[in-house]
Amino acid sequence: MEYIAVLAPSVVVGLLFWFAMKSIFNADKRERQAEARAQREAGTGNSSASDGGAAPAK
Repeated sequence: MEYIAVLAPSVVVGLLFWFAMKSIFNADKRERQAEARAQREAGTGNSSASDGGAAPAK
């Protein structure tokens, strides 16, 4: 029974970290989708704003 008491805090912290990272990645994905949708609606297919301004490969 003492194994559960020893491992429980680490498991809880691990789960909290997992949920936090999941929400961050989901928010980033939604933001990228919204940015792509806004660029499509604006009629600009230029992705230089989203790729850091890198020049296209030749």
